[in-house]
Amino acid sequence: MTRDIAGSTVTITGGTGSFGSTMVRHLLANGVGEVRILSRDEAKQDAMRTALKDERARFYIGDTRDPLSVATAVKGTDFIFHAAALKQVPSAEFFPLEAVKTNIEGSANVLRSAIECGVDAVVCLSTDKAVYPINAMGMSKALMEKTAMAFARNNQDSPTRIAVTRYGNVMYSRGSVIPLFVSQLKAGKPITVTDPSMTRFLMSLSQSVDLVLHAFTNATSGDLFVRKAPASTVEVLVQALAELFEVQNPEIQNIGTRHGEKLYESLLGVEERAHAVDQGGYFKVPLDTRSLDYSIYFEEGESRKQELDAYTSHNTERLDVEGVKQLLLTLPEIRTELGL
Repeated sequence: MTRDIAGSTVTITGGTGSFGSTMVRHLLANGVGEVRILSRDEAKQDAMRTALKDERARFYIGDTRDPLSVATAVKGTDFIFHAAALKQVPSAEFFPLEAVKTNIEGSANVLRSAIECGVDAVVCLSTDKAVYPINAMGMSKALMEKTAMAFARNNQDSPTRIAVTRYGNVMYSRGSVIPLFVSQLKAGKPITVTDPSMTRFLMSLSQSVDLVLHAFTNATSGDLFVRKAPASTVEVLVQALAELFEVQNPEIQNIGTRHGEKLYESLLGVEERAHAVDQGGYFKVPLDTRSLDYSIYFEEGESRKQELDAYTSHNTERLDVEGVKQLLLTLPEIRTELGL
């Protein structure tokens, strides 16, 4: 890292979302000089401005689809957290071109501005759904990752470092299933479950912030980072929540899988796992910097590393009900709901 984040200027695209707002508060608490929040939602910006009451937080109305609004926010920035995205799987299934415009073209605008403005580092947030994608949202995020890596590969002389972080389910993020289950339990309604046997990684918002900061600290341009995390089935998650909220035998209503929904989350594919560097709590997948000249491999191919299994929510550490309960109790939102 060429300079410390403390005292620097940081731009967060999608800064009013679950991750963005958590990162804004983290940066303000750790001495950032200025944090710029780029988003297109006036209401969320006004609510955040009122809640923060901090002059270091600057708000920019704009859209990553528009290169000019991106350039305006990025000029003079030291670091960029690129979190703006269309994230809902069903909506991307119905409107895939909208996902393309935001997740791919919008990301290219951010990366282009970062290089042109001499930003120190930019981290792009991705998702497990980019691994072996079966839905439009995952496909668009996979191409976002490829776009980021192409910018890194084609601008190796640039001082701007580009990294990608990939994570799965973030507990209590906006639109996630845990707030829905909690509201249903408290209201005495049936718990709507798509498939009880589905597994999901369990990561908190603060851990997703740690992952991004780890990428800033340790990345060589083009690196992809994954944080190791435990997982559970949806059935175990529901049971753990029911016990925490002291609901006996809640009614479970199976509603079936939604458009483009996966049975389990994958954070590293088989090919990536074979090349990943184990950093303890994280995996790092270095950029493939080979050129388009494949003729050098005609006579002698690249030696292939031993293949491992993909890293998924099916084969990671699997928590039981007690394990999930202990993890849930680390969430401030759950503790607030329980009056702790």
